[in-house]
Amino acid sequence: MIDELDLAFDEQAERGKPRHRRGFNGGGGGKSGGKTAIAFLMAFVLLGVLGVGGYLGYEKVKGFFTAADYDGAGGEAVQVSIAENASLTDIGNTLVDSDVVKSTAAFVDAADANPKGKNIQSGTYNLKKQMAAEEAVTMLLDPKSRVVNGVTIKEGLTTVEIYALLSAKTRIPVKDFEAAAKNPIDLGVPDFFFNRRDGKKASGTIEGFLFPDTYEFPPKATAADILRTMVTKFLDATADIDFTKTVEGSLSVSPYEALIVASLAQAESGTAADLPKVARVAYNRAYKKKMPLQFDVTTNYWLKLQNKDAKHSGKMTDAELQDPKNPYTTELKVGLPLGPIDNPGKAALQAAAKPATGDWLFFVAIDKSGNSAFAVTNAEHDANIQKACRNGIPLC
Repeated sequence: MIDELDLAFDEQAERGKPRHRRGFNGGGGGKSGGKTAIAFLMAFVLLGVLGVGGYLGYEKVKGFFTAADYDGAGGEAVQVSIAENASLTDIGNTLVDSDVVKSTAAFVDAADANPKGKNIQSGTYNLKKQMAAEEAVTMLLDPKSRVVNGVTIKEGLTTVEIYALLSAKTRIPVKDFEAAAKNPIDLGVPDFFFNRRDGKKASGTIEGFLFPDTYEFPPKATAADILRTMVTKFLDATADIDFTKTVEGSLSVSPYEALIVASLAQAESGTAADLPKVARVAYNRAYKKKMPLQFDVTTNYWLKLQNKDAKHSGKMTDAELQDPKNPYTTELKVGLPLGPIDNPGKAALQAAAKPATGDWLFFVAIDKSGNSAFAVTNAEHDANIQKACRNGIPLC
């Protein structure tokens, strides 16, 4: 198909212990108030017909319709994880399974009775077994009960950098993350994502699929669990912007190639506003002009993979820029590199899916705020470099 921007390459049932009663499995909350009302109605009938002597019958009816509940603040400590987007009934079922509350109905009633009862968040909580439902609701609303194990992954970090952050936060060894990432498909990456239309081989690594976000992982999560959660976030983010459909339809590239471009734009752009323009430069050089990209960030990626420090473009040596051992080089090879060089955020993914319109082939950061100037010809680019030097950028 033709690139509208002139790309186109020139072309629940009952569970738990018998003593537990969940009560019901309705949607986000549900109430047992109707049963209580029936109980009182029957009580009035009994009292009217049988008089005071029928009071015992009322007590039996009331007991039948009252949700089973524990008394008191509970005993043995227990950690319980509440799933994301769980309804009150879902939460109640989880608590019943962990013997925190006696019945789902009692928990839902207690949550409904609390003005903040519907504000219970997902996450892991320190609770107690055999608590009164009202006490359980109170603890779930107390921030001190929540086990916080959060870590923020910024846009543009490499997997090597992400593993180090995750390890420091979770105490899971880096080698465990490396082992878990050996087969990205096992972590949820669809196999079609490793297809390319440009005739090149895909790197096949997890790089690019660990979506930047703030995460709270359960205390007992494994390295595989954590990486799988991040891949799921990536898939959700790309689905939100119709990433796959857009790049295949309007750009005639594979999603993997567009992901590579997103990672390049993420690394090269000093501002969010420049992301779509940098993406366009990558497409123009790789497909329209079929020339080396000459993106210095691919050299920095290779340096990082060798546990070396990244460098500013103006301080890279020719030997580093033209290292023949670098499988990600964009100095010596035409077109896109072997694979993504970092893990791009949503804005970079959007930029790669819908790049700006323009014939630019060059760009350079021209100030210390990260703004870039874009050019079509070498002469224009040289003028922009001189401007950058005058602004204190070490390129001259």
